[in-house]
Amino acid sequence: MERIKTDLLVIGAGSGGLSVAAGASQMGARVVLLEGHEMGGDCLNYGCVPSKALLASAKAANARRDARLGVAVQAPQVDFAAVKDHVAAVIAQIAPVDSQDRFEGLGVRVIREYGHFVSRTEVQAGAHLIAARRIVIATGSTPFIPPIPGLDSVPYLTNETLFALRERPEHLLIVGGGPIGLEMAQAHVRLGYKVTVIEADRALGREDREAAALVLDHLRAEGVEIAEETAAAQIRGQAGAIEVVSAEGRIFAGTHLLVAVGRKASTDRLNLEVAGVETTRTGIRVDASLRTSNRRVYAIGDVAGGLQFTHVAGYQAGVILRSTLFGLPSKARTDHIPRATYTDPELAQIGLTEAEARKEHGDRVEVARFDYLHNDRAIAERRTEGFIKVMVVRGRPVGVTIVGHQAGEHVNLWSLVLANNLKMSQVAAMVSPYPTIGEINKRAAGAYFSPRLFENQTVKRVVGLVQRWLP
Repeated sequence: MERIKTDLLVIGAGSGGLSVAAGASQMGARVVLLEGHEMGGDCLNYGCVPSKALLASAKAANARRDARLGVAVQAPQVDFAAVKDHVAAVIAQIAPVDSQDRFEGLGVRVIREYGHFVSRTEVQAGAHLIAARRIVIATGSTPFIPPIPGLDSVPYLTNETLFALRERPEHLLIVGGGPIGLEMAQAHVRLGYKVTVIEADRALGREDREAAALVLDHLRAEGVEIAEETAAAQIRGQAGAIEVVSAEGRIFAGTHLLVAVGRKASTDRLNLEVAGVETTRTGIRVDASLRTSNRRVYAIGDVAGGLQFTHVAGYQAGVILRSTLFGLPSKARTDHIPRATYTDPELAQIGLTEAEARKEHGDRVEVARFDYLHNDRAIAERRTEGFIKVMVVRGRPVGVTIVGHQAGEHVNLWSLVLANNLKMSQVAAMVSPYPTIGEINKRAAGAYFSPRLFENQTVKRVVGLVQRWLP
């Protein structure tokens, strides 16, 4: 058994763990990184990267919009195996950034084994026993498999197996109407396959209702069947002929089944009880500093049971580094964390939705809105579906909803605004190049100030007086 002493032990080489390991090592700490599976974690291998690559292929196949621009396009010929080759090539191109070689080049000791606690400060990984001053758990999450009768007797896909599928899914059944389910639904229907989404509650139920409705209407118009408030009560059949039976007895038949109902924290291998690390129903219990019930152990990313986004894990890595390397007080926030669903149109949210803002702030909330329909670039490109809503309290945004073309890009500005507690006046002072879709952000700020300037009788009286006295 090799005994290793280190300043920092990171368990898990996903986005959060890699960020911690790279930052700590480059700032002079001794770092050991454990990973028993794929370097890069879920995001690189089974999540963000392959899903966006698949969506890019689907976008290329969706030529119907070009007809609105006066361009006749023949029906695309989709080679599904070649599409999957494209997905694999994208992963391979990005993989070196997350590779073992790169991190060893940064001075990190990388051990390709799963780890488990053997004491409050020690972790065993294969033939290695690591004693660390500080330990960061960044083991991520895995697909949650619901206890639906019959599911264990039929072949099904999750995000961990979907992107390796090379046979054509002639009719894809998707259990789960969240962002992952709907992104994959649109991707596959655009590639030419039938898709049915079965959702027990409301699809995109966490999102602003009006924004979600716009997305769902577009997906249905493209041919995705979406059955909401329809719980899957039984699954039966065999490969190539699968049926999902709802609680009401409705039968959905397809060739392939994708389960996309959420994720669960990956804690099973860790032996957390020995370390004195407490867990909750959603993951490891952490405080605002991301510290667990064992003060030497931290948890970040999906395993910490909070927001499950790659960018959250990266942000939390910075919080951890300030605390573990410099001993500085450092707390994680969530009010400035954006999220995006990469359907077409996209849906992005940061801070509070309108309903959440009204519940929390009551009559103090003002909603500034601007529609894509009035954006000249959107008109030129025939991408006028969508809007931006900014929820404002006493001149400062507390939430922003954007649905429409490139919404995930445009929410970046509002992440800056909320992170720095900026005012709407500072957004209004921005100058956007014309014509860009991004002008919607400035125009939303204009919509907030317009009533104050153009409908205010006091302003009009002052202007009138000034005009009489000006030479």
